[in-house]
Parts: sequence; structure tokens; C-alpha cells
Amino acid sequence: MNSRFTDWIWHVSGSLALTPGQSSEEAFARLDPLFRQAGTSHERAADTLTFRKKDQAAQDKMSIFDGGVLQIEKGVTGPVLRYRLTSRALLFCFLAPLLFLAFAQFNIALGKLEKPSTEAAGKGNTSKKPEKKDVVLPQNPIDKALGAPAPEKPKKDGADKEKKKHSPTAAYVFAAIFALLYVIGRILEDRLVKALFRKRLLSS
Repeated sequence: MNSRFTDWIWHVSGSLALTPGQSSEEAFARLDPLFRQAGTSHERAADTLTFRKKDQAAQDKMSIFDGGVLQIEKGVTGPVLRYRLTSRALLFCFLAPLLFLAFAQFNIALGKLEKPSTEAAGKGNTSKKPEKKDVVLPQNPIDKALGAPAPEKPKKDGADKEKKKHSPTAAYVFAAIFALLYVIGRILEDRLVKALFRKRLLSS
């Protein structure tokens, strides 16, 4: 599969026009503090800056990104900053729902496999057990006088536990949570990093 169709999952790309008369040297000088954070290394060659992050601090405004390339090119109306950033956190949030959906399908399949064996075991036991009559539980005379309902017989929860054991509900919930995190993170981080670069480039 062509990487162009999948790179958008964990890559954030964009462009910003530089202010009139702003040179590459000045633009990179204003962006330089962003790449002098703990755990960040960067190198520059001509109009291209490449950076990498490892064990970045949470206080780092670009901590979600693990690396990227910033390049200043000549546009129709003037110089333009183009960037392409990589985030393993976004990739994880994208893959996590798929993993939990796989768990859900596995639980469903496991429940279907165990159901026939349970039914076969029930059919094999042909001896009829005497039916137990419903036992009326004693009621407190005061409760009876006040018109309180009679206490109910406790229900067997064995079947309920078996259903919960192979229920895919939890997996679906986690899949939805991570899917929501990915959508929010993908949109939000795109806007935040663009605003961050714009702020640095326009700073005096």
C-alpha cells in the first residue's frame, strides 16, 4: 500500500507564509527555542531543519511529536514554511480501537464456541431432578402490617456471570474512547502546532 494513503494517520503537515521581508535565518531563529527543549535534538542544513525527540518532558509544547522536518520554500507570494511532523502517540490512538474491536470479536466467538458444549452437557444429564417448590420467605410482622412487599427469593447469578465473562461491551467502550481521543487529538494538535509556529514567527 502506498504510504501516501496512510501517512496522514500519524503525520501532521501544514504550511505558513512568512511575513514580508522575513528571511530564512530570521524565521529559524524565532523557531529555535522550540527545539532547545530537554530530550530534543535538531540539525539545520540550508533552509531545512530536522528534529528528533526522545523522552520529551510533558511541559514541552511539542511533546506529542517524536520528530519532523521544517523547510522554507519560495512561494508565489513569498517564502513559505512547510512542516511535516511525526507522532507515535497518534498512531497508538488510531490502532488501539482496532485492537479492542479484535478483543470484542474474540469474546463473541469464544461465547459461541462454549454455548454448544454447555447445551450438550445439559442434554447428557437425562436424570430428572425433582422440581423445587418456591419457598415463601418469612416476613417481619411489622413490615407486613405496613404493607411492605414480601422478600423475593435470591436469584441465581451463575448464568449472568457466564454472560458477563464473554461480554464484548468493555472492549467496545475502550475502542470508542480511543477512537474519540484520536479524532480530537488529530484535529487539535494540527491546530495547536500551527498556532505555535505562527506565534513564534510573528514574535518580536
